[in-house]
Amino acid sequence: MATQRVMDFFATRRPEGPCLVVDLDVVRDNYATYRKALPDSAIFYAVKANPAPEILRLLADLGSSFDTASVVEIEMALDAGASPDRISYGNTIKKERDIARAYALGVRLFAVDAFEEVEKIARVAPGARVFCRVLTSGAGAEWPLSRKFGCTPEMAIDVLQYAHSLGLVAAGVSFHVGSQMTDTNAWDAALADASMVFRVLEARGIQLTLVNMGGGFPTRYLKDIPAAEAYGASIHSALTRHFGNRLPRTIVEPGRGMVGNAGTIKAEVVLVSRKSADDNVRWVYLDIGKFGGLAETMDEAIRYPFVTPRDGDATGPCVVAGPTCDSADVLYEKKPYDLPLTLTVGDEIFIEATGAYTTTYSAVAFNGFPPLKAYVV
Repeated sequence: MATQRVMDFFATRRPEGPCLVVDLDVVRDNYATYRKALPDSAIFYAVKANPAPEILRLLADLGSSFDTASVVEIEMALDAGASPDRISYGNTIKKERDIARAYALGVRLFAVDAFEEVEKIARVAPGARVFCRVLTSGAGAEWPLSRKFGCTPEMAIDVLQYAHSLGLVAAGVSFHVGSQMTDTNAWDAALADASMVFRVLEARGIQLTLVNMGGGFPTRYLKDIPAAEAYGASIHSALTRHFGNRLPRTIVEPGRGMVGNAGTIKAEVVLVSRKSADDNVRWVYLDIGKFGGLAETMDEAIRYPFVTPRDGDATGPCVVAGPTCDSADVLYEKKPYDLPLTLTVGDEIFIEATGAYTTTYSAVAFNGFPPLKAYVV
């Protein structure tokens, strides 16, 4: 649900065109919730979810650390007040000059998943700490991550041993169970893999200390989700089961779960039409689509809640699409969206739970449409 502060902003400011408004109070509450649910884990906010300076400053002030994917994100976190020891360069795909720049800025914690990445870090970031990302299944996630990132646990053992041999600190293992993960037990298998990597390397004389348990913590869209406390309890149980009384240092990287429910997008109905005279499915075209910030509707993975001024009227199935001249710019068609039959051109629609992965996915001037405007209250 959009907060009253957000709705008051829309009502009084009347911003032109599609825009996102984020309520910092919700972000503050979410941080407190994760802090309570996972008291023994360091929180590294995934900057890519929403890098608004106001959000980063708030989280830095609250004591959060930051997971970054680029030098620009590192600089954003530093500008927000985070010290370099609170920043992880979590992208496994980095140019050597970017690693060198991060190292010059004071960052000492880097992700790897390949021997070649280890070599780059060893050349320009001597003595840095590295953690190796392992593959996970992603089962149970509404936005599963592909095989683009990570390697098998068996390879991770050799990658970390190689890092150690090149003078780097083999710090530990990371994984990501998949974004919008609704299975609270999803961390169990990955932690089992991590403990195996720890045991094998300990036998070889290398003591790992860190497990980066990644993100995956969900935002409520159309379906209810487990409470953060349920994730915390399940993760703690899995850690104890696989590591016994020698628990490693752990970090988590909430992104969507930190900011998703803090944001609401205002959109406008541009056109309502049908494809034939007897078509019972309407096409509703909005002034925002995949290229305007709603890229996570790809494959209809994320189904956002819509609030319209006609709610309460009789509804019927609609295909929902964006405004661009690109046939891929269709949000929901495989599973049509029920919207009021009275919905018409010019109506404002509020798209809720859009605080994460919207402004950062918004294209710059595709078809001449400006990038998604954003405000913070």
